[in-house]
Amino acid sequence: MLQEFREFVARGSVVDLAVGVVVGAAFTAIVNSLVSDILMPPLGVIIGGIDFSNFFITLKGAGGYPSLDAAKAAGAVTINYGQFINAVIRFLIVAFAIFLIVKQVNRFNRAKPAAAPPAPARQEVLLTEIRDILKQSAR
Repeated sequence: MLQEFREFVARGSVVDLAVGVVVGAAFTAIVNSLVSDILMPPLGVIIGGIDFSNFFITLKGAGGYPSLDAAKAAGAVTINYGQFINAVIRFLIVAFAIFLIVKQVNRFNRAKPAAAPPAPARQEVLLTEIRDILKQSAR
């Protein structure tokens, strides 16, 4: 069983998957920062200075909290739909980035010209010539 596990892990696809997961985790941190620190502040200014991360509905608690952090500190039960909006925007950015990467990889794969078939060996050329001569003399 240990030998089978070792062979499974040693396969290239498993190693590629592991590398993809690690790179994906690092990419997620970059996208989170891009959305939270770069995209959301200007978008909030455009829609009137609103911060999406503070969009929430209080289900249980005194209500009237100025921010989500204040509601959480007070122990209120909230629906954090602003956090969901941020997550959707992050997803769309990641999906678009992956789309662009896959599109470029596909373009590079299509750009490779088809390899010309190798020239026939000298023996094959001679045999073909002999065959053609025999066909002509048989007529």
